[in-house]
Amino acid sequence: MIARRYFLLFVTLMVMLAGPVGAASEDATALVKRTAERMLSALEARRTDVNRDPALIYGMIDQILAPHFDFKKITQGALGQHWRAATPAQQQALMDGFKQVLVRTYARSLLNYSGEEIRYLPVKPTGKDNTVIVPTEVRAPGATPIPIDYRMYNSGGGWKVFDVIVNSASLVSNYRSSFSTEIRQNGIDGLITKLAEMNRKGQG
Repeated sequence: MIARRYFLLFVTLMVMLAGPVGAASEDATALVKRTAERMLSALEARRTDVNRDPALIYGMIDQILAPHFDFKKITQGALGQHWRAATPAQQQALMDGFKQVLVRTYARSLLNYSGEEIRYLPVKPTGKDNTVIVPTEVRAPGATPIPIDYRMYNSGGGWKVFDVIVNSASLVSNYRSSFSTEIRQNGIDGLITKLAEMNRKGQG
C-alpha cells in the first residue's frame, strides 16, 4: 500500500506547466496525466537495464523529476520554525539530505509499481494566488481508492510541488514532527547527521 501511494507521488511531482494560474490551471490535470504516462513509458523502455541495476532510476529521477521540486520550500515546511535558526550552510545541508531521502523513497515506490489505476480529478483553487491543488486517486482491484492531493504553486518559471496530502495526511507535516523531535534532542546538526545516516542505509 505504501509503495502504491508513493508511486503516484513520484509521477505527479513531474508537473511542468508555465504561465499564470488562471486558464493554465484548467490544463493541470491533463498535463499530470500525460506526464505520468510518459514516465511509465520511459521506465518500461529501460526496464531491463533498471532491473539489472536499480540505481539507474536515481539518474532518471534527477534528470526528469528533481527540477520540478521546490526543495527549499519543502524543507522549510518540514523544518518549520527551526529553519530560521539554521545557518545558510546548515540550510543547504538539510536541503541536500532531505532531497536524497525523498528521491530514494520515490525510486523504491516507482520500481514497485504494478499497474494500479490512476484517476485524475479536476484542479481545485486554494484561494491563494498562483497556488492550486491537483487531486488524484490510486485504485487497485478490491481496495479502497487512495486519495492523494498535490499542492503546487507557480514560481514564475513553471509549476513546483511543495506538499503532498495522502489520505488527509501532509507529507511535509509528517516530516515536521519527526524533524522537530530530532532537533530538540540533538540540534540541527543532529538532524543533518540523521538524514545522512538514513541515506547511507537507504531509508526513507
